[in-house]
Amino acid sequence: MIKWWKISSVILILYTIVWGLIGNVPRLDILNETIRNVYYHVPIWFAMLFQMAYSVVFAVKHLYKNDLKLDIVSNQAAQTGLFFAIPGLLTGCMWAKFTWGTWWTFQDPKLNGVAIAVLIYFSYFILRSSIDDELKRARIVAVYNVFAFVMMLVFIMILPRLTDSLHPGNGGNPAFAKYDMDNNMRMVFYPAVIGWVLLSMWIFEIKKRLAFIEHEDNES
Repeated sequence: MIKWWKISSVILILYTIVWGLIGNVPRLDILNETIRNVYYHVPIWFAMLFQMAYSVVFAVKHLYKNDLKLDIVSNQAAQTGLFFAIPGLLTGCMWAKFTWGTWWTFQDPKLNGVAIAVLIYFSYFILRSSIDDELKRARIVAVYNVFAFVMMLVFIMILPRLTDSLHPGNGGNPAFAKYDMDNNMRMVFYPAVIGWVLLSMWIFEIKKRLAFIEHEDNES
């Protein structure tokens, strides 16, 4: 049975894709029509952050209860989050090309922070695959997950706000929500955030069920 929030995710994403392409947007210097990417790039990152937060919550729960099922949930949420990080990076690179003139610039601390955060989570999965004992692996990666989440917040949320950055809302640059985003854009942006987060939960639920089935097969 398809739950209401799954149907909502499809409707909201379709709405934001269509209206995001044809709706009115502010005519801003440099950004021009590329401002429409805020409907896709930013909500996808919200979905990634949501899944990583979900993952670390269950990692902490596992440290308290030592339950392998909690580790499975944490792992699947982290995988889902990393999955959304890829389109987040790609849409960001496309946006950078048309606004900053390059696919990537190492002069922007937020871009560098994103790259480091993604590598930290890749290391999380490498660490998982390098330990055979399930209980030992679950506890070690749970601790690492907490470290990875904190480092991600530092690299993409804190440090860019303390130094010069090309990103809106960082290094003294105006944020979309404060200066550039009008009411027409908000009617698309906020549903987009909800839609992509719900889609990430849908994908996570599918992955979690498959992981539980595989775990039960291995136990039997």
